[in-house]
Amino acid sequence: MQAVSVTDGLITALGRKVLNTLNQIFLFLRFAVEAFRTLPSVFQNFHLTVEQMYLIGITSLPLVGLTSLFTGAVAAWQAAYNFADYVPLRYVGTAVGKSVMLELGPVLTAMVVAGRMGAAMAAELGTMAVTEQLDAMRCLNLNPYRFLIAPRLLAGMIMLPFLTIFASFISIMGALAVVTLFKDLSPQAFFSGVRLFYTDWDMVVGLLKAFVFGIWIVLFGCFFGYNSAQGAEGVGRATMAAVVASNVAILVSGFLLSNFLLR
Repeated sequence: MQAVSVTDGLITALGRKVLNTLNQIFLFLRFAVEAFRTLPSVFQNFHLTVEQMYLIGITSLPLVGLTSLFTGAVAAWQAAYNFADYVPLRYVGTAVGKSVMLELGPVLTAMVVAGRMGAAMAAELGTMAVTEQLDAMRCLNLNPYRFLIAPRLLAGMIMLPFLTIFASFISIMGALAVVTLFKDLSPQAFFSGVRLFYTDWDMVVGLLKAFVFGIWIVLFGCFFGYNSAQGAEGVGRATMAAVVASNVAILVSGFLLSNFLLR
């Protein structure tokens, strides 16, 4: 009898968890549709978008640059170590260039921005939600989607590709520094390897990934912040959930885009 009771309790808990998850997915989809629906209105108050472009893009440059520099350096060192005595070192440029433009640049840039700005968006909107500032905006007939969410969405879609271009450049420069200073490879040989199998499609795919990642970061950051409750504890949970969901979405969508676009 006790075993049946325990089983019923587990099934009930599992069912409640599944229903809560489905409800969250439905709420997120409705939130995303409303955010995209109000996107054209950002041009009526474009200074809000410019402000978010500065916060998402310009203020993220130092951290993105530092991360990209050492990413390129480590990638070059690892490639040179694996190629030793088997593959000419000039192919280090090929390996680093391909991996940085297609995967490392977009993904690591997006994860850095998600940890930095995605968390900030969730905390900011979460604080506004629990202190009833969002309710006050609605009472004044001000649409929070138009003034808070749509500008962030457009800014993320614009700035993530630019940050990815910057990150790719810094990564390749970091790789160049490693192979020229420590592996006795000339810059000409390194860039010859970078250009060897380069195609414009590589950069297009990387920028398309960055564009999608920018959407994920803003939508998850704003969604969890917008729906925060239960005071400071709820804001903390919303911030954590925004970063986790953004990173998972970045990795999964990066794989799916690669699988679809690189055939």
